[in-house]
Amino acid sequence: MGSAHEQETGGVTGTKDKDYNLVWFVEQCLSNVLRLETYIADAERDGDDELADLFRRAQAESRKGAEQGKDFLRRRLTG
Repeated sequence: MGSAHEQETGGVTGTKDKDYNLVWFVEQCLSNVLRLETYIADAERDGDDELADLFRRAQAESRKGAEQGKDFLRRRLTG
């Protein structure tokens, strides 16, 4: 008998741990996309193009992560 941490929490959430983790991952990626929009605007307002570009690249990666996560979820929940 493992610790509570090692056991599935799906009985509580109604969602398998792995699926829940995927939902969390997608949400975090989307949250980053929104937050980085503000950071990009701040950097542009300060005339810091280098920083704005860094945040844009990070935002693109977060978008990609969200899309990949959504594809995974779609496949797992319909397959």
